[in-house]
Amino acid sequence: MTVAEKALIAPLIVACAMFMESVDANVIVTALPAMARDFGRDPVTLKIAVTSYVLGLGVFIPVCGWLADRFGARTVFRTEIGIFVPGSLLCAASNSLATFTLARFVQGVGGAMMVPVGRIIIFRVVHKADFIRAMNYLSVPAMLGPAAGPLLGGFITTYLHWRLIFFINVPIGILGIYLMNRHIANTREPDPGPLDWIGFFLSAAGAVLFLLGLSLVGGELIANRDAFGMCGIGAVLLLLYVAYAQRARLPLLDLRFFKVPTFQASVLGGSLFRIGLGALPFLLPLMLQEGHGMSAFQSGLITCASAFGGMFMRTVASRVLHRYGFRSVLVVNAALSGISIAACGLFFPGTPTWIIWVVVLLGGFFPALQFTSLNLNSLTYAEIESRDVGRATSLGSVVQQMSLGLGVTVGGIVLQVSRLLNGHEAIMWSDFWPAFLVVGLCSFASIPVTLQLPHGAGEEISRGGRG
Repeated sequence: MTVAEKALIAPLIVACAMFMESVDANVIVTALPAMARDFGRDPVTLKIAVTSYVLGLGVFIPVCGWLADRFGARTVFRTEIGIFVPGSLLCAASNSLATFTLARFVQGVGGAMMVPVGRIIIFRVVHKADFIRAMNYLSVPAMLGPAAGPLLGGFITTYLHWRLIFFINVPIGILGIYLMNRHIANTREPDPGPLDWIGFFLSAAGAVLFLLGLSLVGGELIANRDAFGMCGIGAVLLLLYVAYAQRARLPLLDLRFFKVPTFQASVLGGSLFRIGLGALPFLLPLMLQEGHGMSAFQSGLITCASAFGGMFMRTVASRVLHRYGFRSVLVVNAALSGISIAACGLFFPGTPTWIIWVVVLLGGFFPALQFTSLNLNSLTYAEIESRDVGRATSLGSVVQQMSLGLGVTVGGIVLQVSRLLNGHEAIMWSDFWPAFLVVGLCSFASIPVTLQLPHGAGEEISRGGRG
């Protein structure tokens, strides 16, 4: 084996683990109605299972870098897999929604560290000459996971059993740990400095209690009074963190970055946009199965269209940005994305499948173009000192993950209210359009924030420069 081949083993191992996490984030959306029947719950109530996974991802992202520096990147990545795989087995063995929600949170904790720590491993072990090639490997899971997840979950749920979904992770995880031990050195920093444990507790506990409480409103697990109580306690903890972060020298999540206009516009605008993205994979399979009578596999064949739309977008994104510029693309594309998401609420039983597929395809194309534009726009961090870019990235990642969870929660609550107002005991196809409309409007809500960007934002990249 050549030196170059050895250098690229690490990115391949990391990419396989990240693919496992990416698939798992999308695999249960087509299985939710079947899970609800086995748990004896209303399908909408299972939004808590989706939200808990995203929360596990979001709240642990800020500590990943410190843990990798303190204990070694290989040790942390191996531990992540060691958390993720038992979490998968606990999902498969769950006999109630409460235990399944806990298991999904455990999975999210394991998955939270895969992407940032995986990138740390790549930075430390791959030669600069092979860096672009290595990073291309890491882009594959982001493209294939959203397509493979609904298809795989739908097929297994329809023709086998949904519990088997979670056994897929076991051999991949065991192989990943073996290859990690064999091929990747355990690099670490000699002095990572202290971790802001107070900030971690306040921000993590506050976010978990607030969003989980919101997800439980109108559900069947706890009384609404208790759910609102969780929201209240979470809100208090988050307010305490805001006060704490203003006084701490190096807070875990430095909210002062939001005073930077370009960072604020990019991160907050993108997060409003992500609410619709988070809701679509939850609402669409639910509507196709519960409202249109499709099987899990049939709904998966349609849901994956959004991922194919995102893949196609990657082939034209640079030309679109070069032709129209970042700011114009972000504003117009936000409106087109909102329309494509809201249009899903117009589907009715008997709507030709090809029409649904095309609309869902566009519902993947426009959001993917938006995220590509936001990720490429160097102005997001242009006004932030280079020493602070890592901390600013952590803050942006947490806000983005929380907005995805909020999208599922908002979509589920609107769906529950719509069904209640219509007087339906079971979900009907006509209950879904208000939910799609509301999450589609969230995309429009990002436009005023995006307009705060300068008119020439990102021109050096859109014109092909290196900036």
